[in-house]
Amino acid sequence: VQLQASGGGMVQAGGSLRISCAASGSSFSSYTMAWFRQAPGKERAIVVAITGSGSDSPWYYQDSVKGRFTVSRDNAKNTVYLQMNSLKPEDTAVYYCAGRRGDLRRGWSEYEFWGQGTQVTVSS
Repeated sequence: VQLQASGGGMVQAGGSLRISCAASGSSFSSYTMAWFRQAPGKERAIVVAITGSGSDSPWYYQDSVKGRFTVSRDNAKNTVYLQMNSLKPEDTAVYYCAGRRGDLRRGWSEYEFWGQGTQVTVSS
């Protein structure tokens, strides 16, 4: 499985961005998908995750993004999205999409497939 992230960029605080992650291969609908982020000098940390059964799936949101970020997936397009609203300078990081077979997990080492990362920069 190959993951290709896109949609990052630079935005002012309070603005919005949507990043996408397209997956190759089959069985995408069965994968738990997640977005991690890594800021300079910090460890990679999970932001959101969504399990494999679509809009009714369980999901996870890091506390700092609850109410601002929304994860969704379109299994017909093999794509997962992260809509980011009310962005803050502390959201600045490289965002990575990741996938795993099985249930939702929060640790980056639990994920088998990784995209190349997309930079999100929020200016104050």
